[in-house]
Amino acid sequence: MADRTMRRIAVIGGGKMGEAIVSGWLAADEGAACDIVAEGVVVADPGEERRALLARRYGVTCVADASEVQVADMVVLAVKPQVMAQVLAGMRDSSAFAGASAGPLFVSIAAGLTTQRLESMLPRGARLVRVMPNMPLAIGAGASAVTAGANASQEDVELVAQLFGCLGQAVVVEEGLMDACCAVNGSGPAYVAAMIEALRDAGEAQGLPAETAEALALQTVLGTARLISETDQSPEEVRESICSPGGTTLAALAAMQEAGFSQVFAAGVDAAVRRSKELAQC
Repeated sequence: MADRTMRRIAVIGGGKMGEAIVSGWLAADEGAACDIVAEGVVVADPGEERRALLARRYGVTCVADASEVQVADMVVLAVKPQVMAQVLAGMRDSSAFAGASAGPLFVSIAAGLTTQRLESMLPRGARLVRVMPNMPLAIGAGASAVTAGANASQEDVELVAQLFGCLGQAVVVEEGLMDACCAVNGSGPAYVAAMIEALRDAGEAQGLPAETAEALALQTVLGTARLISETDQSPEEVRESICSPGGTTLAALAAMQEAGFSQVFAAGVDAAVRRSKELAQC
């Protein structure tokens, strides 16, 4: 598959992440995704209104059930982990569900489900790459972790990393690190959004209009991320450069640490890792 232009993509699950992947790949004008066109994409989703919206918005073919997918070079599994086994069982009569090296490359974005667990649901010898993306890929600013299944080639992994790199940034990691990736980049956008909410609410409590406080908080997060990324400074270096001895920032950070700032994030990531491991047993 890595040796030929891939045009036939089946996306199983037309929810927010499935749509974000489709829209991002179709919009790509360079890189590995630039050859993906609407005519080569089919999306399977049980929701009639959802199918109509996706077909109208992107010009892709939509079907109600994964078993209706007949041909695919790549099958993107974008359904919740709790229903993955049921979905894959329903695909067994589809010609797109062929096994071994002759079959499609399967790409799962389901949280928690390890490559080993997924391979037990797939035909023997099926090629699988697991990805943990996040929601900002909808605007081309995603962060995705990629890991190989037992039968995936290096070319398969590189291809998937390049495709998700078209939607932001993708890194290749070992399977054993995927639960941590789920907790950091997969769930991370929600942590950042919650932080913006909290900073907005704190500013409002000090007298700022809510809209002003939110605009300032949002731009501060955007600007700080760009500053770290574009100047190659570490987060520690940026933090230290802002803190003047005896100044307001040091006072704020000291109060935050006393209130458990770092411990809150550590507890959240730990809880997400535990839940990711629990999902693997679903």
